[in-house]
Amino acid sequence: MPHPAAVLTVSDLGSRGERVDTAGPAVVALLEAAGFAVVATGILPDEPDRIAEWLRDRAAEDVALAITAGGTGLSPRDRTPEATAGVLDYRVEGMEQAMRAAGLASTPMAMLSRGLVGVRGRTLIVNLPGSERGARENLTTVLPVLDHACSSLRDASREVRATHDRLAE
Repeated sequence: MPHPAAVLTVSDLGSRGERVDTAGPAVVALLEAAGFAVVATGILPDEPDRIAEWLRDRAAEDVALAITAGGTGLSPRDRTPEATAGVLDYRVEGMEQAMRAAGLASTPMAMLSRGLVGVRGRTLIVNLPGSERGARENLTTVLPVLDHACSSLRDASREVRATHDRLAE
């Protein structure tokens, strides 16, 4: 059974209809191709309280994976990481580091990304950059472990054991 996922684009311009969102649809396409069931999408302005509320709501709905695209840079309104930090039970720093390291292979600007990865309840939350290219690159980096991470959070022992067995071969 596919894990349910949700995707939120964070963009002032996009939320006002002044910019076409390409990152969110790209993330949805990658997730669906990887076998996730995208059950919710949205677009919000760079307002931390609204972002945090959206993340809390998805976790309360028991979505396995909640992804944000946007608001991870250095501009004064980029506050997605702060909104995310306020709702997390704990962080998954290895995934954050992997995304930044992979991004640096294509652009030095990757070191300016402040995206977080962490867990609230049984929901894995991943912050991606707002550019389509950055979102694709970062998601592609962590995609190989997302199913396993979501299965682990849901205590799906059969799926987790199958992954461990494949790695032991």
